[in-house]
Amino acid sequence: MDAETETTVWSGNFIAAKTRGKWEYVSRARGIKAAVILAIDAEKHVVLVEQFRVPLGRSCIELPAGLIGDHGEDEDAAVAANRELEEETGYRAARMEVIGEFYSSPGMVTESFTLLRARELTQVGPGGGVDGEDITVHRVPLAGIERFISASRARGVAIDVRLLMLLGNRILEG
Repeated sequence: MDAETETTVWSGNFIAAKTRGKWEYVSRARGIKAAVILAIDAEKHVVLVEQFRVPLGRSCIELPAGLIGDHGEDEDAAVAANRELEEETGYRAARMEVIGEFYSSPGMVTESFTLLRARELTQVGPGGGVDGEDITVHRVPLAGIERFISASRARGVAIDVRLLMLLGNRILEG
């Protein structure tokens, strides 16, 4: 990589548009990171969320997720993940296992996310998010995930790239 200087073209509360040489890309402001939660219950159902995403102009099916330390505090990824899981889905995990750090679109966005596996789920509330997030919770049998994704697409819902991990073996096996 060349030693060209990174320039912030614009910065808002949550994102910043930057350039480095000919590259244009986006970063999270203030170094904020995200936690993404893979929550599969004892009956082999995955807990997913659906919410309207302004950049897409439509709803999207996603794994539960949220920002780590988005209010300025130094926060552990597992603590943020459990908070977000409960707020969005109404489930609480007895344990959060860090799977690793990943980048979803490294040619355009510097953002990374920590993927965590929620273990020993207990439903403690209805979910739905906070502050008007209007999240719909879906509890989907893993054995029926392809049908669920196909039906969601048929009704015009976007599908987050992270759902590929639920389809991995099916895609590889053809």
